Amino acid sequence: MRLFLVDDHPVVRAGLAALVDGEPDMEVVGEAADAASALRGIRGSAPDVVLMDLQLGGGPDGFAVAEEVAALDDPPRVLVLTTYESDADVRRAVEAGATGYLLKACPPEELFAAIRAAARGESSLSPAVAARVMDRARSGRPALTARESEIVALLAEGLGNRQIAQRLFVTEATVKTHLVHLFAKLGVDSRTAAVAEAVRRGLIRR
Repeated sequence: MRLFLVDDHPVVRAGLAALVDGEPDMEVVGEAADAASALRGIRGSAPDVVLMDLQLGGGPDGFAVAEEVAALDDPPRVLVLTTYESDADVRRAVEAGATGYLLKACPPEELFAAIRAAARGESSLSPAVAARVMDRARSGRPALTARESEIVALLAEGLGNRQIAQRLFVTEATVKTHLVHLFAKLGVDSRTAAVAEAVRRGLIRR
């Protein structure tokens, strides 16, 4: 299996390359620290699996790279390897085309199994992420839409309705409508409470 590593930390890339080097059926064919380099390298090396973090410094993030990769002819599989485990991040990664989602704290054996699964076209989730997905499904609580997740994340940044509307290119009235639905789903009656509840449920990053 041909792997391409995308992470903005050189030490992380070096560590992953050293781990993969010990597996007889895997080889690293390229690596990159940012989105532009990643896309050039992926197009030029034709990997089977792209192992990628979500945060890539100041430029486009891993979600953007995953979308670009998915649009390629005969695209490689994208396996996210990150420290973030919020529902919003998992949803965005899957919507962007990722076939798997792992946390950097996972043991090497779990990482290797996920890489092999991705190469076969199978999906894989970190146990911690999978457990929360199952808990949410069992709870029967209505899930936030992608737009509602975006809005509560912007609330956490301290943005007001006008700023949120400008950031998302929608009207303030639309933002207010989303907030009504968001508050109802979270069972809260204020912006501060919405952020606190979203963090408690793991819907957005801490």
